[in-house]
Amino acid sequence: MIVDLRSDTVTQPTAAMKEAMFNAVVGDDVLGDDPTVIQLEELVASHFGHEAALFCPSGTMTNQIAINVHTNAPGEVICDNLAHIYRYEGGGMAFNSAVSNRLINGDRGRFTLAQLKAEINQDDVHFPPSQLVALENTCNKGGGCYWEMSEIEKIAAYCRSVNIPIHLDGARLYNALIAQNTSELEMGRHFDSISICLSKGLGAPVGSLLTGTKDFIKKAKRIRKIFGGGMRQSGYLAAAGIYALENNVERLKVDHENAKIIGNILSAKKEIKKIYPIDTNIILYVLNNEVDLQSYLDGLKSKGILALPIGYQIVRLVTHLNIGAVEMDYLESNL
Repeated sequence: MIVDLRSDTVTQPTAAMKEAMFNAVVGDDVLGDDPTVIQLEELVASHFGHEAALFCPSGTMTNQIAINVHTNAPGEVICDNLAHIYRYEGGGMAFNSAVSNRLINGDRGRFTLAQLKAEINQDDVHFPPSQLVALENTCNKGGGCYWEMSEIEKIAAYCRSVNIPIHLDGARLYNALIAQNTSELEMGRHFDSISICLSKGLGAPVGSLLTGTKDFIKKAKRIRKIFGGGMRQSGYLAAAGIYALENNVERLKVDHENAKIIGNILSAKKEIKKIYPIDTNIILYVLNNEVDLQSYLDGLKSKGILALPIGYQIVRLVTHLNIGAVEMDYLESNL
């Protein structure tokens, strides 16, 4: 048996999702006439209370498009030190938009309003203008932790008071919404733009959406074209996204429960020094110094369990819709 816990991006489309994709009515999205893409974009925009949305191949692209539209070099994007846009997007902010980073050392990827205020640049030629604040929810490198709505509300209100747009990297946003029983509308009202990924816990094979005002999305569509993200009969992919949103959101609770069960299993293992708090579907744990990381991973792999290293002595496991009762039973005996 293979139990793939490397990421929730490894999910395979179900038979029902494939049927929805196969039966999709499609057009040419670059020409603006793919009805299934239009349906998905309108669905997501309305759910988050935004005027419009744009379907893109990946969450990295939606984040990078948002940064490009919101900023104007020279400028600076403020985010946490663990943020995906800083750690895992290939230096895209500098390469694509010629802007720099201001990093905050927060708590597992989350910072406070007080920390943010301390990092806003003065209007001084020595400093690039602070042009965008970016949050990640849930935070991948923080172990799937989510932002408290009270802190989001304070940060968003402050950003509006100083006329700095605020973007949300919502790679696992639905995990955060489910974990704290928050609505899409409540989350959406605090952000100028949101990147929403469909290909992680929601189980679609590919795709993310960027939401915002009509004017913002009009500009974003131009940047998507420049970045090479224009797709043609992408309604087949959009159909998978619609299916995911209609069928796979509530079941994220199962992933969260399974992650906690795995955490309990790991807590008895002598080779593990620390397990991060488990808030959603990501388990991060630290091996004792005398344990060789690669040998440990190879040992898991020999038993059919695939895991991912994400730092010095740090292992990541991620639950998803392909981890069911059979896989959980196997993990209990073999992890």
